Amino acid sequence: MATKVSHGDDAATGSRRTPFLVELYRSALGKKYLMAISGIVFMGYVLAHMLGNLKLYQGPEEFNKYAEFLREGLLTPILPESGMLNLLRLVLLVSLVVHVVAAVQLTRMNKQARPESYRSKRDYVAADFASRTMIWTGTIVLLFVAYHLADLTWGWVNPAEAGATVYDKVVASFSVPAVAAFYLVANLALGVHLYHGVWSLFQSLGINNRRFNHWRRALAVGFTVVVVGGNLSFPIAVQVGLIS
Repeated sequence: MATKVSHGDDAATGSRRTPFLVELYRSALGKKYLMAISGIVFMGYVLAHMLGNLKLYQGPEEFNKYAEFLREGLLTPILPESGMLNLLRLVLLVSLVVHVVAAVQLTRMNKQARPESYRSKRDYVAADFASRTMIWTGTIVLLFVAYHLADLTWGWVNPAEAGATVYDKVVASFSVPAVAAFYLVANLALGVHLYHGVWSLFQSLGINNRRFNHWRRALAVGFTVVVVGGNLSFPIAVQVGLIS
């Protein structure tokens, strides 16, 4: 006579089912979702950041008012001074950690599934330049973010005098040719990373149809050109004296 196994017996033998969200996270699909969602957060940030920095072209008064608004005006007095700004920074930090960890884990899973020794030369050529350089462009962008914070947020490496306004700090930083060159290189790397990220996030979210590929590519190119084009213009404008 067969014996019915109870749920308690299942738990005792360690056969309890893993929660769905945990199973999803462990899968390659789950990691792609995380990369896509965190990537969308970054897309929104880099676009808003670039648009805000266009205030540089309106002069020091307008740009400093914009910087003050970010620090004191966002949801104040509902939140304390800089409260919303710090909350946004926390969201970006969490998104950054999630994006990097998911990318590393997904890369390892792909290598385990298909070791390099089994890849043909044809596979390497078939992958476009952006996808093959994502790890390098991502690393450059991370280094850029670290320097950008040390330069313009915390002021540790900024050449401006103590007590300088935000506008003065930007101009002082971009007036140094080596710093301006670094910002240009970093934003070109950001452009490569953005292009592939925008292109691939649709595939990660399961929105992948050949009929819409030309729209996906147009969005990837357009978004990248707008964001990176704006960012590249700032150090160039300072170097040529348009912003001073």
